[in-house]
Amino acid sequence: MAYNPKIHHRRSIRLQGYDYSQNGLYFVTICTHDRLPIFGTISNGEMTLSSIGQIAYTEWFNTAQIRPEIQLHEFIVMPNHIHGIIEITSMETHSPDRLDAGNNPIESNHQISIAVKSRLGNVVKGYKSAATKQINRLPEYQGAAVWQRNYYEHIIRHQGAYQNITAYIQSNPQRWLEDIHHR
Repeated sequence: MAYNPKIHHRRSIRLQGYDYSQNGLYFVTICTHDRLPIFGTISNGEMTLSSIGQIAYTEWFNTAQIRPEIQLHEFIVMPNHIHGIIEITSMETHSPDRLDAGNNPIESNHQISIAVKSRLGNVVKGYKSAATKQINRLPEYQGAAVWQRNYYEHIIRHQGAYQNITAYIQSNPQRWLEDIHHR
């Protein structure tokens, strides 16, 4: 069925008017398509990654290599979702007119600092895309949908929330049977 704005009312789950490119900490949850447990299994409170789960794990850390303006904090791959804390920061770089074709700084005597920023949505989109490309290279997963549309986020505004979310992520495998994402 084609999109019809009179019938289909997609509401954003983002905080209205909030700038998701500003410096800060964000707790994200990204679920698999139909919440299928493709990333591995949990036994005795321990997560064992499948080959697909290993890709999801590796690509998460590749995200920080590609985007130096973010820092990754606590993270876990669960059977059918991931949890992670992403920090967006400013990254100082060289003069914008002295970048090579790959956007890498070229040495110059005239360096001007500029702030490079990422939007949270772009970070998540890039991660999902990179992981999907790698997963779809596996013969049994070629062309398969990997992710649920969208993602969940929570803006971390104080140290107490950060500590609680970190503890939640760390203890997630032990609470798997009670997890709302458990099937």
